Amino acid sequence: MELFLGVCTGILFGFLLQKGQVLRFEKQVGFLRLKDMTIIKFMLSAVLVGMVGIYLFKDLGIISLKIKATHIGAQTLGGLLFGIGWAIFGYCPGTAIGALGEGRWHVLWGVVGMLAGAAAYAEAYPFLKTTVLSWGSYGKITFAELLHVNHWLIITVFAFIITGLFWLFEKKRI
Repeated sequence: MELFLGVCTGILFGFLLQKGQVLRFEKQVGFLRLKDMTIIKFMLSAVLVGMVGIYLFKDLGIISLKIKATHIGAQTLGGLLFGIGWAIFGYCPGTAIGALGEGRWHVLWGVVGMLAGAAAYAEAYPFLKTTVLSWGSYGKITFAELLHVNHWLIITVFAFIITGLFWLFEKKRI
């Protein structure tokens, strides 16, 4: 059942990616050049909906959270590699698979590159685990726990920030 729900969720997400036009190469490059905020609007909307849904389900006792530990070194290295790959390739991993699903076969080369990068990471993991991946370890903590506030306050503040950003993007027509 979990696999079936995962497939259904993936199909729905792919449909929304396609309808939101975030699979379009020009939208990807427009975002990277800070000329078109369609991608960031889509991502921030998804994050906000996810935050509300996950914490609502948590508060109702439907799910329990398994927080991953915060490691600043790992997150910085991962973010840099992700950003560099996105800038070179013109797609992030999710939109690359969506574009491939739309029949853009040139994306296949980037997917092969992502798989090669994952293999290289797996090979380097023993070394990275004792160096970069352990730098800045803060354990399993959320912003709400760090600030000693209710998680709904963080979500509300984040919602206001997103609303302000959307207003700004629309005002500047980006």
